[in-house]
Amino acid sequence: MSGEPFLIGDSMTGGYGKSGPDILHDCTIAVERGEIAVIVGPNGAGKSTAMKAVFGMLNLRQGAVRLDGQDITELSPQARVRKGMGFVPQTSNIFTSMTVEENLEMGAFIREDDYRETMEQVFELFPILREKRAQAAGELSGGQRQQVAVGRALMTQPKVLMLDEPTAGVSPIVMDELFDRIIEVARTGICILMVEQNARQALEIADKGYVLVQGANAHTGTGKDLLADPDVRRSFLGG
Repeated sequence: MSGEPFLIGDSMTGGYGKSGPDILHDCTIAVERGEIAVIVGPNGAGKSTAMKAVFGMLNLRQGAVRLDGQDITELSPQARVRKGMGFVPQTSNIFTSMTVEENLEMGAFIREDDYRETMEQVFELFPILREKRAQAAGELSGGQRQQVAVGRALMTQPKVLMLDEPTAGVSPIVMDELFDRIIEVARTGICILMVEQNARQALEIADKGYVLVQGANAHTGTGKDLLADPDVRRSFLGG
């Protein structure tokens, strides 16, 4: 469709399993090329569920997901990866017994071309990974593990990078560094869709923000607009 966002989860209603209750209620999430879109909201608001719905990990009873104008609602997550979607879950997102370099190589599993240039780009984005390329990923700090997870997703050369709570459990300094790298990735033209518990910091870097409450859109706007919205500040940002 002309004029439609590059990626859109449109009016999504659904939940887990065939007969589970609906967690999402007419929820819409969209992101353009080179944009950072952030999903925030209280615990249990359906933030991660909305992202998983976009990635095809739960059943939609209503609504659709479209990527670059193509309806992908019925595609499996694996098929969506081949269409250009990269997903970094919050936990269990690296192979701990493998080296950093082996983790990145695993990210290139769908590639049939020479992926060494992409690996070099990942090392330029995350210099510490080059330094630790021969080390077991399980020995790294929490922030370094997240870099491995994001790097592995980038090895597929995604058009969309989806991050579920990328800064969970890391220090404020590491969080700022990760956000800086995420901005760099977006500048290459990749869509970033991110669920984030550090709402204020995430909205500061967001082109677009979605505040979810009980699986539905409560507020939508630019990151700047949401940060300035008294209702959003009072309800979700601590005043």
